Amino acid sequence: MMFKPAKAATFLVLAALLSGCATNEYADDGRGSKPIPSKLLSMMSEKSMSPSAPVVVRIFKQESELEVWKKDRSGRFALLKTYPICRWSGKLGPKRKQGDRQAPEGFYHVNAGLLNPRSQYHLAFNLGFPNKLERALGYSGSALMVHGACSSSGCYALTDEGVEEIYPVVREALKGGQSAFQVQVFPFRMTPANMARHRNDPNFAFWSNLKTGYDIFEVTRQPPKVSMCGGRYVFDKEFVGGEPKDPLAACPPAVSKVPEAVASKAEADRVAMQSLISSGLALSAPSYSDGGMHPAFRQLLRRDGEEALSRRTSKTSVPVSRPSAALADPHMAQE
Repeated sequence: MMFKPAKAATFLVLAALLSGCATNEYADDGRGSKPIPSKLLSMMSEKSMSPSAPVVVRIFKQESELEVWKKDRSGRFALLKTYPICRWSGKLGPKRKQGDRQAPEGFYHVNAGLLNPRSQYHLAFNLGFPNKLERALGYSGSALMVHGACSSSGCYALTDEGVEEIYPVVREALKGGQSAFQVQVFPFRMTPANMARHRNDPNFAFWSNLKTGYDIFEVTRQPPKVSMCGGRYVFDKEFVGGEPKDPLAACPPAVSKVPEAVASKAEADRVAMQSLISSGLALSAPSYSDGGMHPAFRQLLRRDGEEALSRRTSKTSVPVSRPSAALADPHMAQE
């Protein structure tokens, strides 16, 4: 099929949008080299953190929140700040194929090469989807980002203001010697109540796998070492013969055990989940039509409309993606 130049350009733009968040690079105007905001530097000082200390990022879909954690002088990671996510697309569950509008879930490692200071969504970093496990499972997609504005086609949109804070924090950690920072992406906070609520979801086994990594960080305040074998993530394990090479092959024998405190938390959570289920107190799971939006932004969208929210969340007035879906998805009535 032959395309005229204008039609061909439109086709390419649409293809990029379907594959993820478009990655067109704009002229370098210095936005990616701005310093860490003074308020964040003050917060770091109060929390005994160095601007160049390592970071960990955690994302929670259902709550529409992104957390930035930073290593303090004790050697443990502490929460620096929680950011509301303006928009993510798809439903709860992992991304499996290009064009499904799903935002990824899993464990990712972002190096300096995945930072994009020239994003059309102000500033961005690429999650690196698909990772080694996802590639082995046949998952497809590209350009899955954390970026600005309030528009998503498989990405996590933090507003220009939000990403303008996060970007220099992770940039300085990488400059300070952290080769890559870990991004942990969960469907929800992995509490017994949430696990009970979603117990009948087809993704429950996958989410239970993610919870092991979640529990390790909750107990130890250290990002878990992530291995991939047996078609799943394996955390904080040392293996006979070294790291597994094939993510789908059976895991080799492990020479390390789960710390007692982590195992105790996992068991306590399992018992609490079962208690909620057997008592009939487990709530039903929400069903998303196309992604979520933090309540703070949803209130602004309902009150002021999509054009006002677009101007508020993007310096270039990037349109809010699927605003009707953001308002239609299940949320608390009092919102």
